[in-house]
Amino acid sequence: MQPDRADAATHPASETLPMAALLALAMTGFLCIATETLPAGLLPQISQGLAVSPSMAGQLVTAYALGSVVAAMPLTIATSSWPRRHVLLATILGFLVFNSVTALSSDFWLTLAARFFAGMAAGLAWSILGAYARRMVAPHLQGRAMAIAMVGTPLALSLGVPLGTWMGGALGWRAAFGVMSLLTMMLIGWVLLKVPNYPGQPAKSRIPLARVLMTPGVLPVLGVVMAWMLAHNILYTYVAPFVAPAGLESRVDLVLLVFGAAALVGIWITGRVVERALRSAVLASLAVFGLTALAFGVTAASPIMAYAGVGVWGLTFGGAATLLQTALADSAREGADVALSLNVVVWNTAIAGGGILGGILLRSWGLVSFPWALLVLVLVALFLAWSARANGFPPGSRKQATAAIGH
Repeated sequence: MQPDRADAATHPASETLPMAALLALAMTGFLCIATETLPAGLLPQISQGLAVSPSMAGQLVTAYALGSVVAAMPLTIATSSWPRRHVLLATILGFLVFNSVTALSSDFWLTLAARFFAGMAAGLAWSILGAYARRMVAPHLQGRAMAIAMVGTPLALSLGVPLGTWMGGALGWRAAFGVMSLLTMMLIGWVLLKVPNYPGQPAKSRIPLARVLMTPGVLPVLGVVMAWMLAHNILYTYVAPFVAPAGLESRVDLVLLVFGAAALVGIWITGRVVERALRSAVLASLAVFGLTALAFGVTAASPIMAYAGVGVWGLTFGGAATLLQTALADSAREGADVALSLNVVVWNTAIAGGGILGGILLRSWGLVSFPWALLVLVLVALFLAWSARANGFPPGSRKQATAAIGH
């Protein structure tokens, strides 16, 4: 253990942004999301290759999300005393092993199990990435560091499915998962070379889960995560049928590209404002998302409206992970790791809930109900964020806000 302590001592919190290390974290996030969404664009090939129905093949996505929900908290707590780079490498090795099994397996149930365990690795990864990025830099740079570490998410959301679909068509679906394994091997070397190590948290200093939950501000932030991400995932899961009335059913790849490009702009803006105006950025993002949902509900479907609406939606979503995880970690204080593992559970529950609730809406009331459901959920999130003025989303700069909530 001595080398790990020595390594940590040589990597104090930086007064500048360690871009190579932060981008390695972003690449980890990219692999998490790309691994999760890859089957969505390959369902016909996977169902044929594993001799199952497309609906059964779709459960590969469900198994992954379930693994993340089940594992995030217990694995985060179980590994909290480990050196941080050891935990990060363990999650990446998980992707290497289980994506390789997926690429080689000819048995559906083995593939389903591999997807579940890959989801467990992702749950642990998401629990530590935000705190890892914060630990690398001085407090006044933590928000910007998290923005960089989270940039892999919109890239994967916008490029993961189209690239996976292209690779599956050109090389076969197994090769697509094989490429993911190759990227993972490269990332292991990148992490070993560029990402600093830090000691884990001593067992005697761990904060119980119940105490973290009761920390002022934690529950309101998690409530905003649930309402906001539920609204987002209803739209994202069913984006193909949603844009079909505008004549874009064959251009979903371009729609997702617009979303991803706008989300990258959103991340850039968030990185510029998160330190001095986190509360304002959250409220503005939710308000604009709500207005976009309202516009979808009251205007006639057209390609211009669809692209514009998707672009604005992507802009508001881009910085969401950074804003919400920063607010959550600031509120939880010493319990940030546990709180961020709770965030993984809530986030993935919202992903599953978006698919379920969106399916119910689609079957019962059709696409016309989507904008109004989104608007209701966004208004709930806006109310929770607005009300959490004292703890959760305090006004002013992060320096002032953290002082106000007891740092």
